[in-house]
Amino acid sequence: MVVTVFYSSVSGSLEVKKSQQRIIDILEGKNIPYKLVDIAQNSEDKQLMRKLAGNSAALPPQVCNGDDYCGDYEAFDNANEVGTIKQFLKLK
Repeated sequence: MVVTVFYSSVSGSLEVKKSQQRIIDILEGKNIPYKLVDIAQNSEDKQLMRKLAGNSAALPPQVCNGDDYCGDYEAFDNANEVGTIKQFLKLK
């Protein structure tokens, strides 16, 4: 399984852009392999992100491990702060 980060390359929100970049920076800093899925390029990817999140209005960034939904940016950041990022990403 590989960690998937659903993001948007065309977000007008500075907060969303910062959140997306922080997730990438943390994953790279911890040498955790991941793939990026740009929901702005494909509406099917946006639908998949929302289906996995169980929320028809979910906005990026969202994090999954395969078909297992991990959480949104806030949950990711929380897990990073308390040192449970591997559990959050379902890597342990």
